Amino acid sequence: MVVRACSAGAPMSAGTATTQLVIPERAVFYGGRFYELDGPGTAVVNPANEREIARVADASPEIVDAVVTSARAGFELWSRVPVAERAEALDRLAATMERHGDQLARIATSEVGTPIRDSRAGQVNLPVRVLRSTADITRDYPWDVRDAAGSSIVREPAGVVLAITPWNFPVHQIITKVAPALAAGCSVILKPAEITPLTALFIAALCDEAGIPPGVVNVVTGRGSVLGEAFLQSGGYDVVSFTGSLPVGRHIGAVAGNDIVRATLELGGKSPALVLPDADLKTAVATTVRNCFVNAGQKCNAPTRLLVPRERADEAADIAAAVADSYEIGDPMDEKTTMGPMVSNAQRDIVTDFLTDAAAAGARVVTGGDRSRWDRGYFITPAIVTDAERDSRIAVEEVFGPVLTVFGYDGEADGIRLANDTQFGLSAEVWSGDPARAAATARLIRAGQVRINGVRTPHLPVSPFGGYKRSGLGRELGEFGLDEFVEVKAVLGDPVVEAANGQDR
Repeated sequence: MVVRACSAGAPMSAGTATTQLVIPERAVFYGGRFYELDGPGTAVVNPANEREIARVADASPEIVDAVVTSARAGFELWSRVPVAERAEALDRLAATMERHGDQLARIATSEVGTPIRDSRAGQVNLPVRVLRSTADITRDYPWDVRDAAGSSIVREPAGVVLAITPWNFPVHQIITKVAPALAAGCSVILKPAEITPLTALFIAALCDEAGIPPGVVNVVTGRGSVLGEAFLQSGGYDVVSFTGSLPVGRHIGAVAGNDIVRATLELGGKSPALVLPDADLKTAVATTVRNCFVNAGQKCNAPTRLLVPRERADEAADIAAAVADSYEIGDPMDEKTTMGPMVSNAQRDIVTDFLTDAAAAGARVVTGGDRSRWDRGYFITPAIVTDAERDSRIAVEEVFGPVLTVFGYDGEADGIRLANDTQFGLSAEVWSGDPARAAATARLIRAGQVRINGVRTPHLPVSPFGGYKRSGLGRELGEFGLDEFVEVKAVLGDPVVEAANGQDR
């Protein structure tokens, strides 16, 4: 494999010359600079029109040692940087991301298919808030405190972090790992999803512009089964943080466990929206549909199971179908578009297969599943399904597309039982005319996050995010996210503490 240092190439997206960042094609980023790799690279395809928009490096395992060496050197430097300076660096990165936000949003829309207004909100504004809230938490975090025995409890950076991120919300998922890792004093090796690598390379350039030292953030693109596996088996990291599918997460967890390496895993869900009998049915159903269909349903915490009193199931399905049919589907760069394409034809095929299987098993597809309207692009109309058996495939497996299934329950206890009848436990929603009743019900649901009456994520994204059961291990965001990247040390007989104790007496 030939590796050459290279300068910036053509801009990735439209914008003014004074605000654009330029990224070289077929390049990886480590040691503080881009390196061009030999070979044709891999095409990145716009899912809205199926056109090639860029070529990125398809790195081979030969590069692993050089990247690990870079990350180790970065860790030795960064772990010694004072906490206050690390927090300032996160604020600088947030400001840099804001400055280039329009370009970043357009890149995200071009490679994922998310409507542009949603990209601005979820791929720019939200990650900026994560960076700034993490910086604030870093300044107040209990890095060195005294315990009841008079010992020092010291929190130190865990080391090199291997971050493997998904394609559905690439910027947000990268920042929820990079922000707390950098706050903790760790360095990062980032292996992004192979079908959405452009945002990761753009973030590398943002880190460079924000003054993050060389080797602290390293970004390498390539196939997960080859490059990702090589990094996983390398032993060159101290923490692995993965967001993605359950089968891959099982494998990563097994490798990490064998090496006694910490693993944080966010693996998806089959989230319920439980509508209690006293809820406003129309509001509950309409809001649940919209929450479910964010990013064309390609969302791990989408409320894909709508649970309503059985006598109102048909009414709920009709309301849901009307909302689904109201979506403006088309060019995601158009401000009027409310649903873009799916990320790939393969992902669209998965959705079609689920709907076909559900119909064959006796379920009713009330609306949606049409992909024949478009000659190009991976579009499909959002679907509402009802009359599915509770143990059917569409009821228990994650579809990861614009599909909502309506279920009837018999009494509140049965509704709670149905909400918990899943191998996952990432999130849930509870709807009731009485918020206190909803809150009490939320405490009976086995999920890492429960929204009451569709409440949106707070302005500051600091509430812990992660799941019970097979939805994963560990938490992201806020102080809980920072906990995943630190080691805890007890210093017994610390003379500084003893002197302070003496003064206190």
